[in-house]
Amino acid sequence: MDAVIEQLRTLALAQAFPFLLKAMGALVLWFVGRAIINAFRRVLYLTLHKRQFDATLIRYIESLFAGSLTILLLLGILGMMGFETTSFAALLAAAGIAIGTAWSGLLSNFAAGIFLLVLRPFRVGDEISAAGVTGMVQEIGLFATTIDTGDNLRISVGNNRLFGDNIINFSHHPHRRIAIKVPLMHGCDVHGLMKAFLQRVEQVEGVLDQPAPGVGVAEFTAQGPVIAIGVCCKPSVAGAVTGAITLAAAEVLISTGYVVPPQLAMSDIAKAS
Repeated sequence: MDAVIEQLRTLALAQAFPFLLKAMGALVLWFVGRAIINAFRRVLYLTLHKRQFDATLIRYIESLFAGSLTILLLLGILGMMGFETTSFAALLAAAGIAIGTAWSGLLSNFAAGIFLLVLRPFRVGDEISAAGVTGMVQEIGLFATTIDTGDNLRISVGNNRLFGDNIINFSHHPHRRIAIKVPLMHGCDVHGLMKAFLQRVEQVEGVLDQPAPGVGVAEFTAQGPVIAIGVCCKPSVAGAVTGAITLAAAEVLISTGYVVPPQLAMSDIAKAS
C-alpha cells in the first residue's frame, strides 16, 4: 500500500502538478489577454467614433478585431498547454473553407455590405430606389439593408442584390427638381397659360426661389402643345410639392376657363382604357 501511495505521489509531482501550473497559467493568460483585447477594442471604438465612422461599420470592425485576437489568444493558450496548434490551425482553415462554400450567398451579402459602408452610395435616412424597392433607408446591416416604403412597409433587401443594381439616391443633393406635364389643345392662349402657371407655382409652399421655377413647351402632339412645369424643392417634401403643383396647374386651367373639347376627352379616355 505504501508503494502505491508513493507511486501516486511521484506521478502527481511529475505529471499533475506541472499540468496544474500550466492550467493556472492558461487561466491567468486568458483573463489578462481578454482585458488587453477589451482595452484595445475601446481605444479602437473611440478612434473610429472620433473620425465619425458609420456605427454599423464600427461594430463590424470591432467584432472582426476582437474575434481575430481572441482566436490568436486561444491558439497561444493551447500551445502553452502543450497541444499541437499546427493541426488545429489547419482544421480551422478547412472549416473556414467549408463554411465559406456553404454560405456563399451570405458571404456575398457580407462583402457587399462592407462595400456599401465604405463607398457610401447612400446613408441611413436617405430615400433611395434600388432592387425594385423605393423608400427610406432605416439600417445598413452587414447582410441586409432595411428600407421603409411610402405605404409603411418594412423591406429587408440583401446587400448583394442592392449593390449589384442601379441605386437612385433621391436625398443626395440639397434640392430635387420636379417636373409635371400639362397637355393643351391647339388654339389656346399658350403664352397666357404659361405665365399663369409660373405665377401660381411660385406661391406653392415648399417651392424654392433658387433654382427658380420654370415653365416651357416640352413637346407638340396631334392634339396640341404639352407644357412642362419644373420646380425645385427639398428632397424631404418632394411628394407633397408634386401634389401641390399638380393641383395648382388644375386650378389655373379652371380659373382661365380652359375646356377640353369632347372629341379630345373621348380620345384620352380611349387611350386610358
